[in-house]
Order: sequence, then structure tokens, then C-alpha cells
Amino acid sequence: MARFEISRRLQFCAGHRVMGHENKCAGLHGHNYEAIVFATAEKLDSLGRVIDFGVLKEKLGTWIDENWDHAMILFEQDEEAIEAVKNLSSQRLFRLPSNPTAENMAIYLLEEVCPRLFDGTGVRINRLLLQETPNCCAEATLS
Repeated sequence: MARFEISRRLQFCAGHRVMGHENKCAGLHGHNYEAIVFATAEKLDSLGRVIDFGVLKEKLGTWIDENWDHAMILFEQDEEAIEAVKNLSSQRLFRLPSNPTAENMAIYLLEEVCPRLFDGTGVRINRLLLQETPNCCAEATLS
């Protein structure tokens, strides 16, 4: 049986710090992130698509815009950084349940966010690449 896969690229800017990092990533800093999301389906829709590319952007892109774009993404246990950011009245804050490495952010999107957003669509988001810089990328894949 054929399996179909498509991908959509989504871009956003966000800040973070990696709590306990041994180098400069221990400080607050930001990236121009790029998420590439891969969607699969067992069969194509009536128009011959896995899902419309715009629906991928609407669902996941909107979630990213509302939660991560131009926000500080911090580990929920990083009290020092959270306290510093909370004092900035205009700064958005997202508390991640794990340290915000590219790997953990990709896993969070893949395992927590995407299943909720795409529930009932017949589409499964099975892989996600999260690029922090042009040279650094993390990939998470569902088995």
C-alpha cells in the first residue's frame, strides 16, 4: 500500500536559554527558527492531496505564532530566567516542560502539539525538523 508524505516549512523568531549549558547558550539569546513539518496519510483526499499545504500552515503556523513567535521559550523549572523575563512587561513567555534545546522543542511540537491540532484530519505528523541556525538542526521522528 502506498504511503504519501508532504512537508511544509514554517519560520519564526524566538528566544531561549538552555539551563545548565556549559557555554554561551546558558544565557538568554534568540534564533530565527525554521520548522519543517512532514505529514503523512494512508490515502489522498478527493483532490489528490495528503492535506492542503495551507491547512498545515493554518494549524501549526497559527499555534507557533500564538505561542512561540517572538516569545522567550524557557524550561518551566528555570526560575531565574522566568523571573527575569516576567519583569519585562512586553515580553511573551512560553514555559516548556523540558529544557528548550532544538531537540526538545521538536519533540514537543511532534508529540504534544501536532496530535491535538491534526486530530480527526486523517493526517499524521510523523517527522519534524527544527533548525536553529543555518548550520544546526534537530530532527524528531515518531516510530
